[in-house]
Amino acid sequence: MATTSPDAPEAQQAQGDFYESSEHRSWWAWLVSQQVFWVAVAAIAACLFMAVARPDTFLLERNLFNITRNFAFVAIVAIGMVAVIATEGIDLSVGSTVVLSAIVIGLVMQAGYPLWIGVLAALGAGLAVGLVNGTLIALAGMPPFVVTLGMLSIARSLAMVLSNNIAIYYFGPDQQLLFDFGGGANFGAVWMPIIIPNPVYVLVALLIATSLAFRWTRWGRYVFAVGGNEQAATLTGVPVRRVKISVYMFAAFCAALTGVLMTGWLGGVTLALGQGLELRVIAAAVIGGANLAGGGGTALGAVIGASLLEIIRNSLILLGINVSWQGAFVGTFIVVAAAFDQIRRARGAD
Repeated sequence: MATTSPDAPEAQQAQGDFYESSEHRSWWAWLVSQQVFWVAVAAIAACLFMAVARPDTFLLERNLFNITRNFAFVAIVAIGMVAVIATEGIDLSVGSTVVLSAIVIGLVMQAGYPLWIGVLAALGAGLAVGLVNGTLIALAGMPPFVVTLGMLSIARSLAMVLSNNIAIYYFGPDQQLLFDFGGGANFGAVWMPIIIPNPVYVLVALLIATSLAFRWTRWGRYVFAVGGNEQAATLTGVPVRRVKISVYMFAAFCAALTGVLMTGWLGGVTLALGQGLELRVIAAAVIGGANLAGGGGTALGAVIGASLLEIIRNSLILLGINVSWQGAFVGTFIVVAAAFDQIRRARGAD
């Protein structure tokens, strides 16, 4: 007859504690291995440092409002860039798409059309840019770098031609609606205890929608499958060409949306709008964990990467450091992010 040891309950408890501890360690090990975790830590650390070093300026409501609004513009475009990078592509034309869409909405509204018509026209112009990019890359087999570099010049040139090289400051009867949309806060809800820029709400909605699409839709699985191994994806029936076209259209859509929001914020459109945005957007995506070799990246990572870049930019200004150093910081972060990803991949191979 089998007997039960009197210390069996203690042994079972010890075994349970062991498994619980192992699960805890595994969860923590996974978390600290994520690049986006350390980027978030860096962003929080930068905020804490500035709160101590410049509490009289950094913590001002106006400054925090500017930080959140400015990073939202970059983050919206960076979300689209993540989809492109996940397919092992790149889009250098997003800055020009921003100004082109801004010119389009300006001209349409200036002609007397309502805001919603102008927004649709601007988004349509952006989608057209993305369609051309994606078609040349997916169907003609041209390198993404070459195609989007060429579109960078083409789209900005089109903006110059459409506007006759003149800035736009009048937007017709719905001008105030446009200004409130891009430059307002809480969409006019005065009862809100915290003043949050309208672009942040747009960013949050896009972040949630994109994250769900990446995680739960067939399109999201296809995007990462194409970037992970295009040949294998083709053999398994993934419509690679359609997927590639879709990601460039999505990136252009995000850029066009940003062009609409920035027009409302600035209260006008100049042809300098969006210049240099490509570097910041790619940097935000890469710093947030997007793998330039394809197959990896998250929308949340792009948002956190964009927030870190804006916090650094704002901190340099408040600390009185020459803003010319901003490029050096951005470049350093890109190299560190790439090195982190390389180390993580090497460990995974082992």
